[in-house]
Amino acid sequence: MKKIAIITMGVKLNGEKGYTRFRYLAEFLTAAGYQVDLITTTFQHWEKVQRNLNEIKKEDYPFGLKFIYEPGYKRNVDLRRVRSHRIAAENLKKLLETEGDYDLLYAEIPPNDVALAAAEFAKAKGIPFVADVNDLWPEAMRMVLDIPVVSDILFHPLLRDAEKVYGLVSGVVGTSDEYRDRPFARQNRDIPRITVYVGNEISQFDAGAAQKKPEVNKNEGEFWVGYAGTIGTSYDIETMVLAGEELARRGRDHIRIKILGGGPTKEKLEELARQKHIDNVEFVGYAPYDMMAAYLTSCNVLVNSFVKKAPQSIVTKIGDYLAAGKPMINTCSSPEFRAKVDADGFGVNIEAEDVKILADAIEKFANDPALCESMGKKARQIAEEQFDRPKSYQRIRELIEELTEK
Repeated sequence: MKKIAIITMGVKLNGEKGYTRFRYLAEFLTAAGYQVDLITTTFQHWEKVQRNLNEIKKEDYPFGLKFIYEPGYKRNVDLRRVRSHRIAAENLKKLLETEGDYDLLYAEIPPNDVALAAAEFAKAKGIPFVADVNDLWPEAMRMVLDIPVVSDILFHPLLRDAEKVYGLVSGVVGTSDEYRDRPFARQNRDIPRITVYVGNEISQFDAGAAQKKPEVNKNEGEFWVGYAGTIGTSYDIETMVLAGEELARRGRDHIRIKILGGGPTKEKLEELARQKHIDNVEFVGYAPYDMMAAYLTSCNVLVNSFVKKAPQSIVTKIGDYLAAGKPMINTCSSPEFRAKVDADGFGVNIEAEDVKILADAIEKFANDPALCESMGKKARQIAEEQFDRPKSYQRIRELIEELTEK
């Protein structure tokens, strides 16, 4: 039986908030016959607290669960986060040196220095290393701090570590084509590379939506516009709030905007809505997955709302948006995703940060139920074909099988 370590800083364990990709992958590979250890940190990234390890029952998981100490941080873009990841990387090295009898290492990147610790250990041991590229550092950091020369100097270590990792990988999994190809932008290497969207388990999404739908209070005749995800600097929620104001000015009182999630700019945007008396916008807050699914399926149209400079491509929420079977209004600038929206026909691309354009797009869907239905059907079809994890993650298993049998 081949033994694999999956290394991730942001995994969601029982009862936590967070990212499920790597937990699902650990379960998936365990079911496929691999011996899997999931290595993560004592710090819970999404809730910004230290985990109580005494309350975590490792026997509840079908895979091995190992923790490395990380001191933590309060903000996502913060020098303390850089230090915290550096300490986590050092502790990962120590763990691997004493317990690293693996046939393959699989690590997310970012964080770059943690991935580098895994990559260097794999090279020293002569075992394959797979990088799962689900964001781009330092590119994404420039959303918050983009000062000529200063940012170049500050973010150089991130770029340096990323290139070192990309030079050591045996295979690459990207959560989009853009992320998949990033390791080869400066290095010409002939190694396997695949795209596997973050995706979701559609059966779980459907079950949650069905169970919680009765708890979603939607008045007859209302047309709901939804957003679910982080409320932060990359995400253009302000334009959604102001579009609500514009739609009210136009007399479209039956159109309601529902914003699910939390993040660093949520309070500021709630205050904006209060000051301007924008009553058709509701900040629902964080919702557990089943309740989020119920809200998404209760909406009539969903908005993938990004600022113009956002570097993201095909993000986590897309699988859930598509599974909801609703049309999408997309403001993400990624050429890859904009092309996908057009080619697959599940939504429309519009310019970011323009209140009138967004309000016009919402109004067009509100006036055309047939368009909502046809695009919604296409969305669901793409979800089932390309984003359903039990199908799509087979490609990761095949890559691991190829690398461990060489």
